[in-house]
Amino acid sequence: MPMIQSKITGTVSQEKRDALKTELGKAISILNKPESYLMLSIEDNQDLYFGGRKLDKGAYVEVKILGSVNSASSNRMTAKICEIFKSVLDIPGDSIYISYWGTSDWGYDGGNF
Repeated sequence: MPMIQSKITGTVSQEKRDALKTELGKAISILNKPESYLMLSIEDNQDLYFGGRKLDKGAYVEVKILGSVNSASSNRMTAKICEIFKSVLDIPGDSIYISYWGTSDWGYDGGNF
């Protein structure tokens, strides 16, 4: 049920994509969601601008979940995502925006949860 979409400046190699998949798969438990339903989207070579300047290294991440988003949990998740993106892609936390979206309707396999 969770979906993490990432728009990233620069090219992300398959090795780094795999590392992101592994680390975000572990991190999703912070939001009490299972990795077994996690879908990821990694879009690289994106032009991202912040404060009127183009970022050499930056990311925009959307985290979507079934249900409501708990502020305390999303705060811990933000810290973890920034840690992962710094470790794997060398993107500093002050060049990452993260948004959270909760929904009561999530479709899968011909029906809704």
